Amino acid sequence: MKVVYLVAGAGGMYCGTCLRDNRLAAALRRQGRDLVLIPLYTPIRTDEPDVSERAVSYGGINVYLQHRWGLFRHLPKVLDRLLGARALLRIAGRFAARTRPEQVGALTVSVLRGGDGLQRRQLRQLIERVRSYRPTVVHLPNLMFVGIARELKEHLGAQVFCSLAGEDIFLNALQEPYRRQALTLIGEGAAHVDAFVAPTNYYASCAAGRFGLDPSRVHQVPLGVGVHDVGEAACPSDEPFTIGYLARICPEKGLHVLMEAFARLVQTRKPVRLRVAGYLSPQDRPYFEKAVASLKNQGLEQHFEYVGEVTRAQKLEFLRSLHLLSVPTVVQESKGLYVLEAMACGVPVVQPRHGSFPELIEATGGGLLYDTDSPDALTEALARLMDDHALRESLADRGRRSVHEAFSDEVMARKTWELYERLAGSDRGDSPAPS
Repeated sequence: MKVVYLVAGAGGMYCGTCLRDNRLAAALRRQGRDLVLIPLYTPIRTDEPDVSERAVSYGGINVYLQHRWGLFRHLPKVLDRLLGARALLRIAGRFAARTRPEQVGALTVSVLRGGDGLQRRQLRQLIERVRSYRPTVVHLPNLMFVGIARELKEHLGAQVFCSLAGEDIFLNALQEPYRRQALTLIGEGAAHVDAFVAPTNYYASCAAGRFGLDPSRVHQVPLGVGVHDVGEAACPSDEPFTIGYLARICPEKGLHVLMEAFARLVQTRKPVRLRVAGYLSPQDRPYFEKAVASLKNQGLEQHFEYVGEVTRAQKLEFLRSLHLLSVPTVVQESKGLYVLEAMACGVPVVQPRHGSFPELIEATGGGLLYDTDSPDALTEALARLMDDHALRESLADRGRRSVHEAFSDEVMARKTWELYERLAGSDRGDSPAPS
């Protein structure tokens, strides 16, 4: 069986979906599976070795220019290739990362139109590239690409799978009429997808209901994180008690919520500090600076540290410095990789009782949930773990053991391939693709 897995680059920033997809591809290759990882839009950025192909399909510059100006839909091939150069896409990605969902409604709808959209030239090039691999399965990165499923099936004769990756948050931010048009096109394109793969049972159910997907074609494969290099479990010094945040810094991830709870906690407790790591985009900098200014106005800046973006090694060092991790998202999180990464290092978590978090914490036993209805619930949950060393150790041990046994990248890869074989069959890999 041959799988061509498509992954959508995130414009130069670390992205949980890119990290997961790259990790999945690497694990499948280690297990001897025949898989190619092709980046779309921009090169991916990951804190582990990048196993994707160098050439980027559906290059973000071409996709944008061909959407805006008809002239660029007829460029000579040499110029088309130049605009798709990896180095140029990396530079452009720095600006693309600043684009909000509400600004890209028309482009989203055009891509969802597939062969009827303004990016049909890019689609033809992608089909020819994928055809050369003679795939049994083509795996789409998210629902924003279901518009190309019909052409892939017609030209390649392959099964088409599609990841479910938190698209509801992106679509909710689109302006009308683009949101309505996108939902209609997703419904039409989904009819040509053989199977959808969700990272959690929560999001499998959520996406099926939100997008009208056939539940019998929605499958769940557990998230997996790298565990081979995490080393010994975290064992930070007793003081100061250290709370951590590891995620993109933006309102949706709720850093301001954690800062408010932290401020209430530090006023009444023994020494405590807050360490924050994650990508900060230019458009989210005012949000971050306002939150930090609030801490400074309360005289708490000496208890706070922002360490910036972190590499894989720096991430593990950061996590091992923590007594607990909390990312109190204000949106319904579909994944939550940072929860599993913290648990893998022996760090318990405190998360809101919504989205994927109840499922992950119930499955691992590695943290506490709090109800978002009460403004003091997060502070109380943080204080509980701060005061109860035995509970903290118990959660850390259970979470670490569960992640290493059931949520590793090796488990994720094995279960993904089992799904491919069960639904697509392993006896189709040598059959020629249609011309």
